[in-house]
Amino acid sequence: MGNNGENVMQKSILSSLAVCALLVAVPAQAADEYAVGLSGAITGPVAGTYAPAVEALRLYIDKVNAAGGVNGHPIHLIVQDDQGQPSMGATNAKKLLGQDNLLLLLNTSLSSTYAPMIAESQRAGVPLLFAASVCPKEVYPPAQPTLFCTTAFASQFDSRATLAFVKEKSGTSINLGLAAMSIPLSRGEIDYAEGLAGEMGMKAVDKEIVPPAAPDYTPFATKLQQASPDWVYSWAPWVTEVKTLEALRKLGWEGNYIGWGHIETEGELARLKDGKFYAIGANALFSDRLPVQQDITATATAANSTYAANLMTEGWIAGMVVEAALKQAGWPATPEKVLAAMSHLKVDTKGLRGGPLEWTADNHFRTRQYYRVYRWNPASNGIEVVKDWTAYEVH
Repeated sequence: MGNNGENVMQKSILSSLAVCALLVAVPAQAADEYAVGLSGAITGPVAGTYAPAVEALRLYIDKVNAAGGVNGHPIHLIVQDDQGQPSMGATNAKKLLGQDNLLLLLNTSLSSTYAPMIAESQRAGVPLLFAASVCPKEVYPPAQPTLFCTTAFASQFDSRATLAFVKEKSGTSINLGLAAMSIPLSRGEIDYAEGLAGEMGMKAVDKEIVPPAAPDYTPFATKLQQASPDWVYSWAPWVTEVKTLEALRKLGWEGNYIGWGHIETEGELARLKDGKFYAIGANALFSDRLPVQQDITATATAANSTYAANLMTEGWIAGMVVEAALKQAGWPATPEKVLAAMSHLKVDTKGLRGGPLEWTADNHFRTRQYYRVYRWNPASNGIEVVKDWTAYEVH
């Protein structure tokens, strides 16, 4: 417990340093720049999931600007910390949307911040992009016109792919435990998974809803263990997923556990070395050693980044999309031009996903979602692909 406390403190300090760098290093906006605003959970209990994405986005945009910008103009990224709190998200949205000529607003935070930010962005007529924050239902067909999402994880599709994998491994005559964080989308997704499991013939034996700042996961793990699940599925911020698993293992539970593969997955699989812990996700892990991953690593190293490169995929993809949307919008740009560009956009993810990220007028999630399953293989002492890319059409 002492080491865990020190690690939490170190992460908190690093997150604070990162947010200071993000907020202080922003120069005054010039008339010839593309203005983009972001509110994210850079500090607070879930910063480990969101802050690296913000850092990656900043590094990507710095790289674009160093190469001459977009259409000959730099991108001015304005970052505000909301700590995952709805009230701060609302305040940040108003502040950012009050900037002159803001073209695009990004949310990189918990789903509890969505409602106020959506309301403010719609009032201002500025498109809102969810980047590293879970895709809300409003981006699926028929999409709300001003909302878009680049994030790998997505409600309902993720549970369909997860339970399909569980079925492949163990059939449907199983007991299934479920765990969520008590925030709107996490809880809603686990409720959906509970219903879907029943339709598939699985028995959902227990469902635990964990507060974001829970100091001890033992009570929740105890209830899950007492229900004797064969599998436990958690779709939540990483802290809930991994702490539920660790609490179950301390209690002696030896079943299979599957969670959504957030950006922490790679390092955590290696730390835990648990052969029955599966991570399903839509991002390639850096164990794949792709050229784009080597580029991210080199960029992060050159910038002396606070965060490891393998935490940066979500932010990097968001950067790709921001660059592509602004390029297509042309110069001078307006929120209306950016919105039109985003409504017909196709971005090559260079292998970071199973395929391109493509938006249409009524689909602001993507036309096709790809899933892959990883785990730690104790025999080879390394991460392995358990199930390769599987595509789901999004209609």
